[in-house]
Amino acid sequence: MTAAPTRVGIDGRKVPGATGRPAIERLDLAKELGLDGVFYRTVFDMDPGLDAGRLAEHRRRADQLGLYLEAGIGNVNPYAMAEHPHLRKAGDGDTVLGFRHAIRAAAEIGCRELWVVTGGFKNFPGRFAYDRFRTDVDWSAQLEETARFLELLAPICREHGVHLNLETHEEITSFELVRLVERVGPDVLGITFDTTNLLQRGEHPLESARRVAPYVRQTHVKDCLLGIGEDGIRYQLRPVGSGVLDMAGLLGVLRDAGARPNLSLETLTSAAESGGGEDGLHPYLRPLTIELYDPVWHAMHPDLNSVELTATVRLAVEGERRVAEGGTESMAAFAGRPFSHADAVAFVQAGAAHLRSLESGWSPPCEG
Repeated sequence: MTAAPTRVGIDGRKVPGATGRPAIERLDLAKELGLDGVFYRTVFDMDPGLDAGRLAEHRRRADQLGLYLEAGIGNVNPYAMAEHPHLRKAGDGDTVLGFRHAIRAAAEIGCRELWVVTGGFKNFPGRFAYDRFRTDVDWSAQLEETARFLELLAPICREHGVHLNLETHEEITSFELVRLVERVGPDVLGITFDTTNLLQRGEHPLESARRVAPYVRQTHVKDCLLGIGEDGIRYQLRPVGSGVLDMAGLLGVLRDAGARPNLSLETLTSAAESGGGEDGLHPYLRPLTIELYDPVWHAMHPDLNSVELTATVRLAVEGERRVAEGGTESMAAFAGRPFSHADAVAFVQAGAAHLRSLESGWSPPCEG
């Protein structure tokens, strides 16, 4: 039997032109872009009040358009939940009840693979942008309380037949994610594999993929350019297929482990939609720094070995070579030109075309 073609969709918060429009229209915009689905970051993004009727409208519209529909819940780190007040509000002050309501609402529209996250990137300099480096509470304590909270949610997940899929987010390592899944149980926990985030923990993408692949159930697909800076490795988002990631290799690792997730692009909306200034420059194209020269950074990554870290550095050397030989724009040049709606659309379509050119034999996951 011939396998179904790759299904390539988009993160619902990254749909070009969606700002200011009803949430359901993200489905139509995705269809117009030639995509196969929308991954709403949270079920609350479809309707903040979790109204069953309005959520059902999203399901009907997705089905009419032949699109996949995915969703999530929010932050499961008790030390960071105050940043997602909708979760407590949904339970009238009872956070666990709020999660119960959200999980049930998602399951009722057939969304049983649900994104969750353990922190949030902050607009602070250096390592303080990551919850991993908070000075008021150790990261180990955050992980322990996250595990405890997930254990509270596990019976609710089993009741509704859902997986909470922890993102490979910027603050957490793949080693820690696998330990969380195996502690709480892979029958209720999975992983949302973001293809570039773990570079910010110094991990090589292919090695990260090998560790998490058995548990991957959702994706955020991105690409990036790496380079060498005075204070560490530089990281900048690029259209999928134009950065340093071996995307074919990543997909192959997932396939070999039996993972068949939809491929949801996490791209960029225009500078104007993303809060850029009047100059039209994009706030999320400013290079980030991976602080590999800082001993504090190294102390916070006890699982990372020198062989893997060296392989990551080689990706940065490759990025420098491409720029020097004229094969790609420098980070300064790429960040320094206006990023319009047309650029955002091209960013999405280039990534989708690249993914489809790499892999045409993926089977879609079962829904419902």
